[in-house]
Amino acid sequence: MARLFSEVNKGRVRMRHKRRKSSPFPFNNAGARFSVSFAVWICVFLVLFIYFNSQITEKTDGKLIRVHPNHLSVTHELEDIEEEPNFRLPPPHKRNPRAVKRRGFKKKPPAYSEFLDESSELHSVLFPDRRLAVGPNAGNDSSSTGYFYPGHVWLDTDGNPIEAHGGGILFDDRRKTYYWYGENKDAATYHAQPKGTARVDIIGVSCYSSKNLWSWKYEGIVLRGEQQNVTHDLYKTNVLERPKVIYNSKTNQYVMWMHIDDGNYTKASVGVAISKSPTGPFTYLYSMRPHGSDSRDMTLFKDDDGRAYLIYSARDNVDFHIGPLTEDYLGLTGVMKKILVRQHREAPAVFKHGGTYYMITSGCSGWAPNRAMAHAAASIMGPWENVGNPCVGGNRVLRLTTFFSQSTFVLPLPGLPGSFIFMADRWNPSNLRDSRYVWLPLKVGSLADEPMDYSFGFPLWSRVSIFWHKRWRLPEGWKNVN
Repeated sequence: MARLFSEVNKGRVRMRHKRRKSSPFPFNNAGARFSVSFAVWICVFLVLFIYFNSQITEKTDGKLIRVHPNHLSVTHELEDIEEEPNFRLPPPHKRNPRAVKRRGFKKKPPAYSEFLDESSELHSVLFPDRRLAVGPNAGNDSSSTGYFYPGHVWLDTDGNPIEAHGGGILFDDRRKTYYWYGENKDAATYHAQPKGTARVDIIGVSCYSSKNLWSWKYEGIVLRGEQQNVTHDLYKTNVLERPKVIYNSKTNQYVMWMHIDDGNYTKASVGVAISKSPTGPFTYLYSMRPHGSDSRDMTLFKDDDGRAYLIYSARDNVDFHIGPLTEDYLGLTGVMKKILVRQHREAPAVFKHGGTYYMITSGCSGWAPNRAMAHAAASIMGPWENVGNPCVGGNRVLRLTTFFSQSTFVLPLPGLPGSFIFMADRWNPSNLRDSRYVWLPLKVGSLADEPMDYSFGFPLWSRVSIFWHKRWRLPEGWKNVN
């Protein structure tokens, strides 16, 4: 009997031991559930605290400064989501059944590509009539003064359409003036080859100046095309695209880089020009293939420490390459990194916020618009990761076509940390001189909604949002918000 009681007691001890081992916590189940719930809520609180704190701080020159609540209120209107009714897509063209049988089925072009055709019913929506032009001398009523109308003809202070396509903006701190440089396409559109891309002869790079980013004074053509010397890079039948200008304080020179190509797009190089004045004239120096690679769509980025970088699409737009410029900004160092490998992107526009680098790119579809993509990196040299489509508002077609435009530059707004202007071109391949500008508010903030490249699906970067507006303006006193 004693032996039996001994065995029973041993069994109870083993059962109690097993029960203890089966529980991950050294207390009862009710306490465990309470502790887990408490821990979860603590984690949620910490995440929210860190997030909201990040929304009201800004990193400048390595120091965190508190963003005044007024900054948030003055930009609230720009972040309103403005919806648009869905477009009525044109019906598909009917095809002769015999032709289909003889030639086979062809892949249908995207429906939105028809919108770029002047015969399309929606062409007038995308390219409003000249009578609806905006600008200081457009003849509009005073209620339109200072408002941006994406896609409308934009007039300069002389009443002429602004010609600065594929361009970028330089703020000259010494003159407290903005300078907008871009391609002058005020010439006839033609096709050099029967199936070649639409183009115009090189006229040159236009320059406009402004104090308020809305009223622009024409400063002239600061880099002219070459009319006589057929061997010159800027000979009229060649290609000059996407000029960008930065200032070098060490050499006191304004340096322009641009995409240089021949009529068949086989040269695929970058060109360099310099000037002592932001309004030119610029002296063209030379062209080269950066890092020994082909180069097409490109941009420049000047960092807070004065270092400048060239970012360009390479290997027939398969990858992007990035590399630092020399100290005088006239050449490249031997350092180069491949980024966005095999992603087939173009039209880069790079900017920085809170110590993080961001970039907007487009897909490769010629003059036709496509879906934009935002990218982010902790270092300008990468690695870069995708953070999704930045377009917000409008309708599905607008968001999938970057509001029928293609990125060219992102301009920071002084006094409003995290607020930028997204600059893009709405190309009109049937009449390139009538291509329009799409400027929209861009905001960095909130979590990304498309965590594509992140470990465990957790987004490391803030969301980049480009907000659609038919009509918008900069907040009052945007340059001196305190």
